[in-house]
Amino acid sequence: MPKLQIENLTKVYPNGVKALDNVTLEIENGMFGLLGPNGAGKSSLMRTLATLQDADSGSAKLDDINIFEQPQKLKQVLGYLPQEFGVYPRVTAQELLMHIAVFKGIGHKKERKELVDYLLNKVNLYEHKDKYVKGFSGGMKQRVGIAQALIGAPKLLIVDEPTAGLDPGERNRFHNLLADVGEEVIVILSTHIVEDVRELCTKMAIMNKGRIVFDGAPEEALGKWEGQVWQKQIDRKELEAYESQYQLISHKMVAGKPLVHVLSEVNPGAGFEAIPASLEDAFFAELLEQDVAL
Repeated sequence: MPKLQIENLTKVYPNGVKALDNVTLEIENGMFGLLGPNGAGKSSLMRTLATLQDADSGSAKLDDINIFEQPQKLKQVLGYLPQEFGVYPRVTAQELLMHIAVFKGIGHKKERKELVDYLLNKVNLYEHKDKYVKGFSGGMKQRVGIAQALIGAPKLLIVDEPTAGLDPGERNRFHNLLADVGEEVIVILSTHIVEDVRELCTKMAIMNKGRIVFDGAPEEALGKWEGQVWQKQIDRKELEAYESQYQLISHKMVAGKPLVHVLSEVNPGAGFEAIPASLEDAFFAELLEQDVAL
C-alpha cells in the first residue's frame, strides 16, 4: 500500500506571499480531500508535490522515493491533472493519449494502442476517440485529463480543482470515475467545493493561508463542532448586525431571506435553533478559528 509523507513544507514566493507554511501530512491509499478557499495554498502544494516548483524547505516521500531528490523517479509513478488541462486544437482523444504515452516511455506501438483503448473505455470515451478534444464538454475534457494521468500505472494521482465549472451530470460522472480510480492508488483531490470531499473522501485536510488547520476523517471534523452550530432566518437588513454580534460562519439566501449559521458553545437565544454540524459548517468554523487565533 503506497504512502505519501509530507513534512514541514514551506514555500515563500518572491512577492512575500507564504504559500506553504510548515505543511505536514501523511496520506495513504484511497481518496484524500484537500479542502480550502481560493488562495489557501492548495495549488501551490499540488505543484510542489508534482515537482513543478521547488519548496524552500521541508521534505516529501512517496514510499522510498524522495520526491525532491528523485523527481524523475517520481514522475514514473505520478499522474497529474492540473486545474487547467490544455489541449491541442486539432488532436483527437486517441491521438492525444498516444502522444502522452510516448512521453511517458511506452515505446511499443501495440502496447500504447492497447493501453489507450483501455483507458478510453475506463473513462467512457471510447466512442468519441476519433473526435477533436477541443470540441468536448468540460466534463469530457476532465475525463480525458484523468485518462492521461493514469498512463503509466501511477501510485499517486493529483487532481487539482477537477469539478469546477462542471454541470451536475458531468460532476456525478467524474465523481464515479474518481471513486473507481481511488480504490487502487493514492488520489489527492484538491478543491474548494465541500460536496466533492463529503461525497468522495474518507480522509481530508482543510488548508487556509498556507497552513493545515485540520487533518483527519470527515466524521472527526463534524464531531469537533457538534452541538455548536445554530441557525436562524433573518431579514437582509439585519445581516450586518448579526455579523457583528455573533460568530457568523456562513449565510445563504433561502426564499429571498438570509439563513445564517453561527458558532456558539451555548444557546445564543434570539430564536436560533440547534442543527447538526455539516461538513460545510465544519469547514467555515475551522477557517474562523484560525482567523481568531491569528
